[in-house]
Amino acid sequence: MASHRKSRTPGPRVAGIRTPALATAALTSVALLSQTAEAAPGEDRPSLEEVEKKVGDLYRQAESATEKYNAAKEKTGKQRKRVDTLLDDVAKRTQKLNEARSELGSYAAAQYRTGAGMPDTATFLLAETPQDIFDQRQVLDRMTGRQKAAVDDYVTQQTETMEKRQEATESLRTLTETQGDLKTAKATVQKKLADARELLSKLTAEEKARLAAIEKRKQEEAARKAAELARQQAEQEQAREEAAQQGGGASEGSGSTGSTETPPADSSYGTKAEKALAFARAQIGKPYVWGATGPGSYDCSGLTQAAWKAAGVSLPRTTYDQVNAGTTVPVSQAQPGDLVFFYDDVTHVGIYIGNGMMIHAPKPGTYVREESIYYDGDSAIHSIVRPA
Repeated sequence: MASHRKSRTPGPRVAGIRTPALATAALTSVALLSQTAEAAPGEDRPSLEEVEKKVGDLYRQAESATEKYNAAKEKTGKQRKRVDTLLDDVAKRTQKLNEARSELGSYAAAQYRTGAGMPDTATFLLAETPQDIFDQRQVLDRMTGRQKAAVDDYVTQQTETMEKRQEATESLRTLTETQGDLKTAKATVQKKLADARELLSKLTAEEKARLAAIEKRKQEEAARKAAELARQQAEQEQAREEAAQQGGGASEGSGSTGSTETPPADSSYGTKAEKALAFARAQIGKPYVWGATGPGSYDCSGLTQAAWKAAGVSLPRTTYDQVNAGTTVPVSQAQPGDLVFFYDDVTHVGIYIGNGMMIHAPKPGTYVREESIYYDGDSAIHSIVRPA
């Protein structure tokens, strides 16, 4: 369906037959009614290409917000553990402080019973801060060794307890901030996905069919490019084998790639990659759910993290960190197990399986699947990273 009204031309044809002007006007009216049925008054209905681009942008924005959510969630979890640890520490130190205060109190009571006036140790119990205590150092000269030891312990416990309380207060403030970031990222994801669903819901059955046809053509082109990459990689492998048989080095026999060629991954990497890929294949068919790390559903970075974890390799949670967790290699030299990152903001990732294909969790409404690494075009590929 066109995105705007076409100018009227003399002698229009429908199915090869010239139509009278009245019939043309009627057809135009029908088209306009179709356009405005779901569009706001005075608003032009977008073309399918515009809808496809807008929906794609919204999904990518949702993925970007998802990775921010993942990062905030991970940070919040770590911060919450830190706060819990600090609060436990404060409770223990408070107990020790109370014990030290009790010991000083016993000395003060004993001095009072013997009629010694204001007990020396009592002045420390009346102090509110460590500084108050240090300002009364002259009192120490009148104390016994055991009293001095009790005061030292009390001062130490009070100082450390106050420091830990301050540290816990700062950590609680940071936790509140990260929880706010988490809430904001979650709201952004939900908003972008809702906008995408709304756009798609406005399409007619015919438009949905045409959109599916556009997507099919994109997939066919992506498959063609994947096959071309597979052919190129096969030629490179053959060249390496021939060079090895002739006694030359892998890089010497590769010809067109020259000395800058990245050497093939070693056997230990291949073993780990097989385990990672075996795990990833077992997840095929499970739904994409943003923020999910398995076992029933995954988002893109949750899947790659879980796959490599099955191989004994610990990857960070987000795409932003995973892209730095290995060695970058050219697309032409990607090997099974490598991570394929997408878009300038590095918001999507899949795991390469060979022949220009990968396993990934694409987007909401889809399932973990095998797909060409060119599923969104050449320019969408950001980098290839070998994680182990």
